[in-house]
Amino acid sequence: MSPPPFAVRRTRLHRRNVIAAAVLLLASAVTGLLTAQNARGAVACKVDYKVTAQWNNGFTAAVTIDNLGDAVNGWELSWTFGSGQQITQIWNAVKSQSGSAVTASDAGYNAAVPSGGSVSFGFNGSWSGSNPVPGAFSLNGAVCTGEPGPTSTATPPDDTGTLPSSFTWHSSGALIAPKSDASHNVAGIKDPSVVYANGKWHVFASTANSSGYNLVYTSFTDWSQAGSAPQYYLDQSGIGTGYRAAPQVFYFAPQKKWYLVYQTGNASYSTTSDISDPGSWSAPKNFYSGMPDIIRDNIGSGYWVDMWVICDDTNCYLFSSDDNGHLYRSRTSLANFPDGFSEPVIAMQDSNAYRLFEASNVYKVQGTDRYLLLVEAIGGDGRRYFRSWTSTSIAGSWTPLAAEESNPFARASNVTFDGTPWTSDISHGEMIRAGTDQTLTISPCDMRYLYQGKDPDAGGDYNSLPWRLGLLTQTGSAC
Repeated sequence: MSPPPFAVRRTRLHRRNVIAAAVLLLASAVTGLLTAQNARGAVACKVDYKVTAQWNNGFTAAVTIDNLGDAVNGWELSWTFGSGQQITQIWNAVKSQSGSAVTASDAGYNAAVPSGGSVSFGFNGSWSGSNPVPGAFSLNGAVCTGEPGPTSTATPPDDTGTLPSSFTWHSSGALIAPKSDASHNVAGIKDPSVVYANGKWHVFASTANSSGYNLVYTSFTDWSQAGSAPQYYLDQSGIGTGYRAAPQVFYFAPQKKWYLVYQTGNASYSTTSDISDPGSWSAPKNFYSGMPDIIRDNIGSGYWVDMWVICDDTNCYLFSSDDNGHLYRSRTSLANFPDGFSEPVIAMQDSNAYRLFEASNVYKVQGTDRYLLLVEAIGGDGRRYFRSWTSTSIAGSWTPLAAEESNPFARASNVTFDGTPWTSDISHGEMIRAGTDQTLTISPCDMRYLYQGKDPDAGGDYNSLPWRLGLLTQTGSAC
């Protein structure tokens, strides 16, 4: 959660923080964190390469990758041309070519390929003399032999598991800290959103200090590089200056656009066609003309925060919170998005505002008919944690999953650390997704959560707290 500019948290929240101030030491990144290219285990593949048309000095090729190993989230197919051919145009993939060596990477929206699934792309190329079919292909560094991997079965096991009724996690150290510059004096980095596209992790987050909020972007190929990666302040893009906080990023496949949803005092968004170019984001537009009446009537002394969009096959839904025990939901058709959102309704409420506070996430659980809802709560000790529910419909009723302080989705009590824990708060973040699109699909068998935490001894003004980003990895999965 990120409150409006210059806002001061309610006194009762400050009393829950430990008063002694300290400087958070940035822990080194834990070795062995899974990368997108090896996170799913055994890689096995078959490649069908066909020249579908050929003319004087030019040709068109169609390529299909059959995934015979474990599910992949992010792919790179490599080969070497035998006669100096050059790719001149490619679709449904991103190409990199040096001489005869070629790598075709996923286009973001087609990054996830389940075990037993396939993905296709095509390209136009030039040739001279001859145009032989490449002799060998490698997927994510593994040679495609056409033979199934050791864990492949007729029914893929990786993405059809069910969610457990209780969770345990292991946390990395603090992986990402703020990077101040001449124009941005930053106390904390928080509220992350993350996708894997075009061979990189793309992280968007809020930055905060006593005078307000901004948005920042960073990217890297491996989590071990997260702390050293450059950070780009998005006030340099069309998003502009002013209060912007709590971003959520996804690829809206029907329009072939990336959306960044965030709060500005309203529910706002920007778009781009290139997630790798942080300067390309458009100026903010609003989903609503102003604060909806139902939120104004129920918000009390809270704040309207943490907008979240998810779509199914026919509709898109916008969730938000008010720090006063209410979770709101409104709807528009998939065809009409981002316009036409209905007046919100109360999707869930609790008389104890701390039990249903803010930072909601909603995800489609891969291989099931279930959706997972996460909401940040504040425990009896003043520490942040997450509760969870499931439903068969985004607009349906929600059934508690791990929803109590004694059985949380994620809380310091069910998280282990290497050495002394660097945080006692498991706060606002996002699940690592199985893809990038508007369905926000996650694997129930490869659960990781990028979150904000802080020095347990830090206190004082909420906007000045030293938030840092760490990564939870589920332990003891039954899948």
